Amino acid sequence: MQRRAFLLHTASLAAALGQPAWAASDTVRIGYQKSSFNLIVLKARGTLEKRLAAQHVGVRWVEFPAGPQLLEALNVGSIDFGMTGDTPPVFAQAAGTHLVYIGHEPAKPQASAILVPQGSPLKSLAELRGKRIAFQRGSSAHYLVLRALAQAGHTLAEVDVANLAPADARAAFERGSVDAWAIWDPYYAAAEKALPTRALTTGDGLVANHTFYLASRDFAQQRPEIISALFEELTRNDALLRQQPGEVARILSDYVGLDVATFDTVIARRPSFEVRFLDDRVVDAQQHIADTFFQIGVIPHAITVRDIVWRPGRRLASTPSALGSADSSRFRLPLLRPEAGGGGPIHTASFPEATPHRWSVWT
Repeated sequence: MQRRAFLLHTASLAAALGQPAWAASDTVRIGYQKSSFNLIVLKARGTLEKRLAAQHVGVRWVEFPAGPQLLEALNVGSIDFGMTGDTPPVFAQAAGTHLVYIGHEPAKPQASAILVPQGSPLKSLAELRGKRIAFQRGSSAHYLVLRALAQAGHTLAEVDVANLAPADARAAFERGSVDAWAIWDPYYAAAEKALPTRALTTGDGLVANHTFYLASRDFAQQRPEIISALFEELTRNDALLRQQPGEVARILSDYVGLDVATFDTVIARRPSFEVRFLDDRVVDAQQHIADTFFQIGVIPHAITVRDIVWRPGRRLASTPSALGSADSSRFRLPLLRPEAGGGGPIHTASFPEATPHRWSVWT
């Protein structure tokens, strides 16, 4: 059932899911989230704009509520580059998206958690069986819940999933309409500061929780000099992030709208913001996530992560494993569709095939 739902598509999206060549442009479009701390600091400092101005290239920044939405925009050609957690690229590759991994930041397992209300009777992961858990499907929280349940001897089929983006998930958590909420920083840190809550578990011992930088395949192949500039500026950012954490917390507070104390907590939970190319260990970790979702029937076929790992001068596989001989228009990303009901828009970006509605993930 899950695989059939994954393959659902609409005629309008099918046209967009071909193989769009990156059109030469004087603007690079960068997707980010509230958890894209390195990118937010880069945006605030304006160093990338200054560097690319010499090449007569501008920069446009587009905010998204989570990784799945960001990769949908990359898929339809509305952004060129962006950052997500570990799980969205797996779903995107399985759906036939023409993306490549550019780099990653070190593991940060303590930066995500499964939260319960302070007074909740739940004390162990085993007690999640039969409970209602809020998270966004296809996000890093999806994999955290999967791993937490597996450790307790349960599966996703044994819980009631409330498929919600971060803002809606927090609202449901505050109302008491869900028993638990799987989430990442800065939403996790913000909830700790503002709500009577506790972590049933963090990602420690369960997930690596890497940050990944991704680009459209055509953009990476046609404009490697811009990719290199982005990579170098993000790496330079790490020095500021390490040497002046207080200043970084202030910048993030100003741009995201959460207090400085929240970002003090966020920064303390991350060992480093250094951006590196993917090595074998990181590729293997991503492959394990992909294999896990395939084995439980959430993605429709096996994928090979290594096929879409980019490095300067590296020749990419001509036919990524996710596509084979299939027409990529058969696949739909397990992302968003409008859903009837209340609630304001949670989608902050504007791109083709997207309109501001309450959304749910289509899997």
